[in-house]
Order: sequence, then C-alpha cells, then structure tokens
Amino acid sequence: MIHKPSRREFLKHGSLLALSGGALATGVLRPALAQARAVEAETSFGRVRGADANGIKTFKGIPYGASTTGANRFKPPLDPAKWSGVRDALEYGSSAPQREPGTRASQSGLSVASAGLPAESEDCLVLNVWTPALDGAKRPVMFWCHGGGFATGSGSSPVTDGTNLARRGDVVVVSVNHRLNVLGFTYLADLVGPDLAQSGDAGMLDIVHALNWVRENIVRFGGDPGRVTVFGQSGGGRKVATLLAMPSAKGLFHRAVIESGATIKLVEREQAARVAHELAAELGLKNPSLRDLQAVPLERLMSGYFATVRSMNVDQMTMGFSPTVDGTAVPRHPFHPTASDVSADVPLVIGSTRTELTLQTDAASFSVDDVAMRGRVRALVDAATDRIVDLYRKANPNATPAEIYFLIASDHRYGAPAMKIAERRAALGKGPVYLYYFRWETPIEGGRLKSPHTIEIPFVFDNVEASRLTAGATGARALADKVSDAWIAFARSGDPNTPKLPTWPAFDSARRATMMFDNASVVQNDPLREQRVAMFAALDLAN
Repeated sequence: MIHKPSRREFLKHGSLLALSGGALATGVLRPALAQARAVEAETSFGRVRGADANGIKTFKGIPYGASTTGANRFKPPLDPAKWSGVRDALEYGSSAPQREPGTRASQSGLSVASAGLPAESEDCLVLNVWTPALDGAKRPVMFWCHGGGFATGSGSSPVTDGTNLARRGDVVVVSVNHRLNVLGFTYLADLVGPDLAQSGDAGMLDIVHALNWVRENIVRFGGDPGRVTVFGQSGGGRKVATLLAMPSAKGLFHRAVIESGATIKLVEREQAARVAHELAAELGLKNPSLRDLQAVPLERLMSGYFATVRSMNVDQMTMGFSPTVDGTAVPRHPFHPTASDVSADVPLVIGSTRTELTLQTDAASFSVDDVAMRGRVRALVDAATDRIVDLYRKANPNATPAEIYFLIASDHRYGAPAMKIAERRAALGKGPVYLYYFRWETPIEGGRLKSPHTIEIPFVFDNVEASRLTAGATGARALADKVSDAWIAFARSGDPNTPKLPTWPAFDSARRATMMFDNASVVQNDPLREQRVAMFAALDLAN
C-alpha cells in the first residue's frame, strides 16, 4: 500500500522540524544571561540592550516591523513605532502563529513555546543579532531564513544560535521571524480587491523589510550592509530562492545559499485565488471585505486555514499558502522556465542531502519490501518506475528496498531540482554557482536516517553539539570545521573555497562540478549523471 501522508501529518511534521530548528535540537546552547554583561546599541527606532557573553554580543527580539494585527493584517509591513529610553533585547520575540487551535497539542500547551521557543503572536516581526563587536568595523553579514516550509518555524532555535558562527568567522549573524501560512501567504486580491494585491507575498515582504533594517542599521552592530549573505535550509532555502526573483530585494543582499530547499516554481495566481475563496467559505464569509477578514479572531482564522489545507489537499509549496507569482512583488517563478535575472549577479551556493526523505516519512517506509517500494516510487514517477528502480539499484547494489525508495524520493523532491536550478542559474552567465551534495551519515537510530533533511544546519552553524543528529558523532566536529569555514568564506568573498577542502570549482553545465561533503570530502563532476538524467525526464526538467 502506498503511504500518502495527510495534510495534518505533513503540518505536524513540519512543526517538528521548525521547533527543532530543522535539526532535532538538544538545546545545549541556551545562553546563561545571568553571567553576561549588558551591552547597548542604537537602531533607527530606538536604543536596545543586549548581552555580551564570552565576547559575542547578542540582541534578541528587536522589532523591525509594526504589529500585523488589526488594520495591518494581510498588508505589507510597516516600520515599528519609535521608542524612548533603552529597550531590552534579551529574549527572543514572538513566533508567527502556526498551531491549529483546539488540537491536542494546543490544549496541552505543546505549541512552539513547549520546545523552549517563544509563544505565538501576530506581533512577530522581530530579528536577532549576534556580533563579535560594536566597533563600526564592516564584517560580513549572514542573514538566516528559518525552515518549516512557509507554514511553520522560528528564527529562535538552539541549533541556529549564531554565537559559534559569529565567533568562528568574525561575522555578524542575523535571524528573522516573519508572517507564515494564512497570515503571510494568502492571495486576496481577487477576493477582496487591489488593496491586497501583495497579500500573497506578505511574509516575503516582511523578509525584505528586515533586509532593509539590516541595510540601515547593521553597521551599528559591526556589520557591512554591502556584504549580506541570505542563507536558509528547507523552507528557508525556498525563501532565499524567492528573494532572488523579487525586485524589491535586489541590492539588499550580495550572496545567496539554498540548502535543501529547491524552489523552481511558486504558486500561480489563479490557484492562489481559488485557495482564498475556499478559505472564505470555511470562515463562513461570502464576498468579504478587507475589514471583515481583518476582524476575524486569530484562532478562527487559523482553524479555517487548517480546514482549507485538508479539504483542498493543498501542497503548500506549489498550491497555496506559499508565495504567489502575483506579477508585482514576485513577477515570475524563480527558476521556471529559466532562472530569474532579477539578482543574476549574486553568487549562489545550492545543494541537497543524499537521503532527505528519511526525516520526512512514516515509520513503515524503513521496512518496505520490493513490491511496496515500487508502489511508492510509482506514485512519484508513474510509468518510469521500473527503469528508475533498476537504474538506482545498479548504482547502489547493496541498498535495501527502503534505501532505494529514499534515494529516489530524495532526488525527486530535492536533488534533481537543485541540480536543475544550478544549471539554469549558471546559464545566465553572471554570478557564479557552487553545487554541493551532502552525504555524511548520522549514527542515531542505528544509522537508518543516513543523510537526512536538515543535516547541513549544525555543520554550517558550527553547532554540532546542539543537534541530536550530530552531537558526539565521530567526525562531526572535523566536518563542521570545514563546512562552516566554507560558508564563512562565501559570505566574505562570494567564493566558498578554503584550504581545508578540495578546490571547489564554479558549476557549469559541461563539467557539473559538485562538492561531495563527507568525512573525506571530494569534488566530482556530474557524480549522479544517470540518476540525474532519468529524474530530469520524470520531472519534465529535461530542457
């Protein structure tokens, strides 16, 4: 029997990844503020007080936008009101609303706050800064977009704490919260009118607003507004891909990293409009006005959103409650039919992991036999099933049926699209592209997860002891030393090469140079050629 996760399962799993920072956090990096020294910095809106612990100055929950409640709901972000005196920036700000009201998790308090992360609120436009010094020096800025699709998540996870990265690379790290799901990505122009023409991209406009805050303020935190790297994993990578296609974001960042978040297409406007009409019906609103929608209580709105996802079986990556190609905020798809040329000169790092789907599946997937495996593969590639299974078996002769399924499913959803993005971006002939493939394997759960979705995060942030996937694992610290330095080098110069790794050439469609991250990392040209060609055909990406 083919297992097709329900929307509830999908959202529940997405929330788990978001709560853990996408990497099954252990929480060992929670700061001891009692041992820290107070430190202050000026922003455009007022002075903030952070904490200096072991040389890294941390400011949390700094408002970059006004509350999005009431008359600001569904609207583009506005600046926060200025404040007098000194505002404490010692605790993370609110996470965006993302839980389903009335569920067991809600009733028992198992929301975002239960994982040690902040409670949810529509007043969530906040960011966090980690910096080595407030000395006016112009350090590279690494701006993190959190995962969780476009539905869940927070920039407040222990695994994405920026302390180690800031110290290792003498860089400034920023993470951001923004509107998600129904509040951030509901296209209401057709339903309500032109006043909400950009509501389908409100959450992305929040990120652009935060990048504007960085441009105006980061020099006061020791950062260089002319050297900003946007990077993110999973949904965060999808946000980075979307930023590359947004005219309003052009010039606000200068390098980009997409980790396991290949986004070739976004939501078409017509589909987004259908989802909005279905949402209105779920809310019992016929021909609603903007004021009607803004007056809906938050819990009722969230319940209507979850009901719409279930009733329409909406894939939130391409069919609703994700960024909309609205013709204005996002004029076209990021990488379809070609790469957007909006920020074509920005260098890009992009990649995926070998077995992404081992962290995004049901338990039964690990014990499928050949028949069940083929059934699952058929749901992905239909008539090409036997040919693709045989090809993957030839390339992986000792793999179990479950492993064959994970390899195929991971390439289908992540690997092949990432390779196609690299190809289409390189074809612009402007900013260089660097492709990677992460195949280091976690030892947890008897090793069955292999190289799962989210595995890059603790290595990039040099936080391997904060993730259950990597804590105490042989070789993890040594690989983090290399991966983190490569990301830092890229943020500094637009080139990820470091003496600790083999020479990493820029991608071109002839050689297809790929950095294979592992305990012994190597560069290979087109390392998965036969699988890539087959998957391109199955996904209609041959051209």
